[in-house]
Amino acid sequence: MVNYPNGSPNIKNNESMISLKKNKISYGDRGMKLENEINQSNEFYLIKEEAVIHKKPTPIQIVKVDYPKRSAAVIKEAYFQKSSTTDYNGIYKGFYLDFDAKETNNIKSFPLKNFHEHQINHMRMCDNQGGIVFTIIKFVKSNELFLLEFKYLKQFWDRMNNNGKKSISKSELQKYGFQIDYKLNPLIPYLEIIKEIIQKEKLNE
Repeated sequence: MVNYPNGSPNIKNNESMISLKKNKISYGDRGMKLENEINQSNEFYLIKEEAVIHKKPTPIQIVKVDYPKRSAAVIKEAYFQKSSTTDYNGIYKGFYLDFDAKETNNIKSFPLKNFHEHQINHMRMCDNQGGIVFTIIKFVKSNELFLLEFKYLKQFWDRMNNNGKKSISKSELQKYGFQIDYKLNPLIPYLEIIKEIIQKEKLNE
C-alpha cells in the first residue's frame, strides 16, 4: 500500500485555522518523526502566510490495483519511477529553499551514508543556482535538532570521498551548523535561522 502526501489545507478562515492549530501543536508532539514535525511546521508557516514549503511527492508507477469494493481501491504493486532528490522545497520571501530531513539513532555523530550521491548532486545544482540549500538533522535519542547549510555539508561529503571521516560529529554540527530549539508554534522554527542566513549573506554582498 502506498501513502500519498497530504494536500495543502483549504484556507477559508486563517484566524480560526490558526486557533485550531494552537490546540493541536504542543510540546507533547516531540516524539514524532522528523518528517511529521516539519510537515506540521510548514503547515503553520503556510497558514500564517510566511512561506510556501511542501514535501515533494515521490514519483511512483502503479502496476496493480485491487478493488475490494466499488468505493475503494487498494494499490497492491507499485515502483519508484526515479530516484528521489531532497524532501522539501518552496519559497520564503522571494528566496528558493531546498532541503532534506534526516534522522539518526547515533548519539555522537551523523553517518553520511544517509545521503545518496544523487541527492548531493541535486543540492549542489540548487546551490549553484543561488538557492538556499540545507539539511535538518535530528538525533533521535537526545531529541536534538541541527540545521546545516549545504556549503558545509558538501565539505564533509568531499572529505569522506577523499578517504576521510564517514560521518559528521555532533561537535562539528554544533560548530558549523545551527541548533534548533523546539517551540510551540511552529514546532520547528527553522525559518528563524534561514532569516539569519539571508541577513548574513546581504551583509557580505
